[in-house]
Amino acid sequence: MNKSLFILLLVFLFIECRNKKIKLTDDDTVVIADFIDFFPVVSLPFQVFDSILIKKQTDSASIGYKIFTQFVPDSILTNEFGKGVKPDMYPLGKVVVDNLETYLFLKATTTSKKCGYILAFDKKNKFIAGMPLVVADKDAATYQSGGIDAKHTVSKTLQKKDDEGQISESKNVYILNAEARAFSLIMMDEGVADQHQEIINPIDTFPQNNKFAGDYSKDKRNYVSVRDGKNPSLIVFFIHFEKDNGECAGELKGEATMQGVKNAVFRANGNPCVIEFTFTKNAILVKELEACGSYRDIKCFFEGSYRKAKELKVKTSAKKQA
Repeated sequence: MNKSLFILLLVFLFIECRNKKIKLTDDDTVVIADFIDFFPVVSLPFQVFDSILIKKQTDSASIGYKIFTQFVPDSILTNEFGKGVKPDMYPLGKVVVDNLETYLFLKATTTSKKCGYILAFDKKNKFIAGMPLVVADKDAATYQSGGIDAKHTVSKTLQKKDDEGQISESKNVYILNAEARAFSLIMMDEGVADQHQEIINPIDTFPQNNKFAGDYSKDKRNYVSVRDGKNPSLIVFFIHFEKDNGECAGELKGEATMQGVKNAVFRANGNPCVIEFTFTKNAILVKELEACGSYRDIKCFFEGSYRKAKELKVKTSAKKQA
């Protein structure tokens, strides 16, 4: 009996220890597994935007400088913040690649500087490499983001709008080079995207036999196209929208599943994005149910009502031929 009680007590203590919330203040004693577990798991693709670096977070989610430098070289921080500076640090996300590596996304800030980092660890949780993804600036004309896609390719993007409203974009693409213990640059892409350039509808020529198929629009730069899916329970769609004079935009092509008579739902693979479509006689209502930030700018959403365009009818002569 005493042996059984002892075993139950051990089990209880084990569960309590597992359920105890991990903290990473400098007063705590933690191991590398605790450090990595502190970061929430996120889905791919995952992006860090400059706007998230400004957002305030609670102290309970912070990571102590002593704890951080126990597992990550302090040069990762000093290269950006300088020697002797101890920024406030917070976990943003974690991506685990089975039997390979783990990527951690970190926010580090002081009153004068704010950075978003990516850190890579091997399958034994040993640090491999790290680099800043986003370094926020005070230029209202620039927009920065950085992240990782489904193929574990890392990218950093900078967009800048000039006085005439033209947007220039530069993008650097990296892969983790474990042997070199660094993120290796594999591509540099610089281009110019005019917000008034022609929009190409990739499903324009698809069949339109479904009763909801057609083009729904607000204007030439805000529309939804719906076409036939592989079967009656599916529809193919393409959305393009622009808000705030083109400062915030989104675009997405996908396949949605009919849910009932007048509703269809799109769910992205490997991504939290969920969009609901509701059809009426002459319109479609679009509503973003879950975060679709991978397909749009951060300050706007897939939402709104679009009116269905009238079908063109071929005119025939009422006069019979003799």
